[in-house]
Amino acid sequence: MAVIDREAETTLDTTRDRFGQTVHHHAAAYAAHLAPHATHLLDAARSNLDELPPARHTTAWRTLLDALAASHAEITRVLSRPAAPGSAAEREQHQLLWPHLAAWADHSTIATDLADQHHQPEPELDAEEARQWTQRAQAAQRRGELDLFESWYISDGRRITLAYLVEDGTSTVIALTGDPDAPGWQVIGHYAHEYAAGQALPRPVPPGILRPDISHFNRPQPAPEVPLQELLQDLAEARAAGEVSETLLTATQHGHDAGPMVRLQELLHRASHFAGALETVQGRQIAARLDSIGRQLDFLIREVQDAAEDLGATVAVLPPHRIPTPPRIRPRPALDTTPPPPPPRAMTPAHHP
Repeated sequence: MAVIDREAETTLDTTRDRFGQTVHHHAAAYAAHLAPHATHLLDAARSNLDELPPARHTTAWRTLLDALAASHAEITRVLSRPAAPGSAAEREQHQLLWPHLAAWADHSTIATDLADQHHQPEPELDAEEARQWTQRAQAAQRRGELDLFESWYISDGRRITLAYLVEDGTSTVIALTGDPDAPGWQVIGHYAHEYAAGQALPRPVPPGILRPDISHFNRPQPAPEVPLQELLQDLAEARAAGEVSETLLTATQHGHDAGPMVRLQELLHRASHFAGALETVQGRQIAARLDSIGRQLDFLIREVQDAAEDLGATVAVLPPHRIPTPPRIRPRPALDTTPPPPPPRAMTPAHHP
């Protein structure tokens, strides 16, 4: 299942340009790699989903599988009556099919992961052993010797985190559930190395996405923007205050063609949203930090705009003594000039014992 999904996504990737825009609408990937197996894939995913414990994400997964089934039915219906190659009807079919193909390209990994949920994890530690290992891990955390290195969610909604527990110069891989930065987390297993932990623990489920309405295969047209390097060059070449004023205002303008400073503010806003969506103690703290930086940047943008307007109002130019530096051009010898002979090599004195 995973191989089929990977091949389909790779083929669909070739339909896009370097900006993520779809430039070649066709159904070849789906017809070749997924259409013959889609029904079996969805049946297996639904069957395994029925056996999973209820969690916050299971209802959404069922809805997503239903949507993929509807898209599969529409794709097979259209593919069963192909239009003449190169005709306007074929182009219309491709345009009609693309949202359904993109849905499979974006979301079929969830179906394949659900269909492959056959791994049987090892039993977790019993209550007493879990308590002892948790106390050891908490002590290591207070010493700064609990090194977290991987995290994922499992089908029942729990978060599992792997960490190195360092004691007396030795390191042990442990697995814990819960938020490591909040009270209540617990060690559920200890292992000789990372591979053993991966084999013993429940398999990860697909992580979430910050914007559920965003498609990896249907990116919007990129907005026009002036590169920051171009603005820096404009400043280097400027001669009048009005030119610098316009450059600063370009860097801070809002709207569809927002300047670099405003785009940086949007970047911080989205990063803050992501950190908060992690629903962890550290995530909320980092989200607050990023939000604070964003507010400071908003104040800075207004200050730059005010300074730019004041600079433009000076109606000034640079004084003439700031003369450009002449280029350093070394004279080239004439084509018929004989190059000078190399200097004679110095004789190395002989060494006598």
